[in-house]
Amino acid sequence: MAKPWATFGVDLHLEPTGGGVRRGLTDALREAVRTGRLAPGTRLPSSRALAADLGIARNTVADAYADLVAEGWLTARQGSGTHVAERTVVPPSGAPPRPRAPGRPTHNLVPGTPDLASFPRAQWLKAARRALATAPYQALDYGDPRGRIELRTALAGYLSRARGVRADPEHILVCAGFSHGLRLLGAVLRARGARTVAVESYGLDVHWNLLAAAGLRTVPLPFDERGTDPRELTDQDAVLLTPAHQFPMGGTLHRDRRAALVEWARRTGGLVVEDDYDGEFRYDRQPVGALQGLDPDHVVHAGTASKSLAPGLRLGWLVLSPGLMEEVLAAKGGIDSCGSLDQLTLAEFLVSGAYDRHVRAARLSYRRRRDALVAELARRAPKVHATGIAAGLHVVLRLPPGTEQSALRAAAWQGLAVHGLHRYQHPEATVERRDALVVGYGTPPDHAWSGALEALCAVLPE
Repeated sequence: MAKPWATFGVDLHLEPTGGGVRRGLTDALREAVRTGRLAPGTRLPSSRALAADLGIARNTVADAYADLVAEGWLTARQGSGTHVAERTVVPPSGAPPRPRAPGRPTHNLVPGTPDLASFPRAQWLKAARRALATAPYQALDYGDPRGRIELRTALAGYLSRARGVRADPEHILVCAGFSHGLRLLGAVLRARGARTVAVESYGLDVHWNLLAAAGLRTVPLPFDERGTDPRELTDQDAVLLTPAHQFPMGGTLHRDRRAALVEWARRTGGLVVEDDYDGEFRYDRQPVGALQGLDPDHVVHAGTASKSLAPGLRLGWLVLSPGLMEEVLAAKGGIDSCGSLDQLTLAEFLVSGAYDRHVRAARLSYRRRRDALVAELARRAPKVHATGIAAGLHVVLRLPPGTEQSALRAAAWQGLAVHGLHRYQHPEATVERRDALVVGYGTPPDHAWSGALEALCAVLPE
């Protein structure tokens, strides 16, 4: 019995046209290569497979291949098949030129990313194997919109033990990172009739833009040495902040202000959204407990694996009050937006203790980098004062007044990617102008750290 077409090798879409089958096939293949639809190095189906797909004689395909090999469009070698020849692809006439990609910086000290080279590949692969071997068949089906129960259970245990969060699996929702979770919360607030969300004077514009896209106005709160000041909270509907490690200033919210936030939420019914940014990376003492532990009914705890593991995992979580879960599920659309296998792997990673071991090792590595940075600044740039160094993966370098822009220009000449503090200031904030650089020391791999530190010190005022 002849095999059906679907059982043959790689798929190749061709529409032979023109006079004669061989000529039409040859022209179609040549055009696909010429325009770049078949990229250099692409392996083509065997003559037998392509003939079966197109319903033509095998010799016709073999002859078309031979013609194109002779012309230089294809290459063929005994035992390795037929491939598209390596050549410069000429874009079709009239096609707009591709924009030239900007050159990559030699050193990247932009905050917000961990050392991706330190991702625990072997341990993650081991956890993935165990998770896949024990996963029920139902885990490969469309999942619970809250996320896999195995991950929610593991998160409930970990967050309670390590972050002081009061949660159970039924009140945890797995999402694709913090931005996804914030988008869901923004939709819920707008559906409730909310209009305004208080935010910190310094933060990420991507978060403010997400709230604006939901129809919510963001209003910055005052900021001083004790962190964000909640005394101006009045009739706002919610507040978003980073109490464990303020981004980008780096401080921890004072205990009196933590209590004032909770008191405001209880009095007004407002919602506090706690972004647990860098909550696990504390170097001077035990990490500060989550704000959510003071009042789970009014504080949403949001966390991710983006800094502790890697942002590419796209795994985050919201710890919600019982009354909020149904509203967030409705905003999510009743689907599980994160891959089940990655969720099961993270659950295994947490339960086995591999996550704790990785965080402890990463904490030690980042602390060494921070110490090297502070020591080198003291030696080579004594006029620059480092703040926010007790936790996290970045540091704020206070510069002499009026020198932020010149330092950024010097950094660009050095091939150093780094951000100025002004980039993170809310456009409506009335805080005093501070010249500073926000330096992410977590991003470079170990072998590149000394070079990045050298480039940084070269652009700082002595």
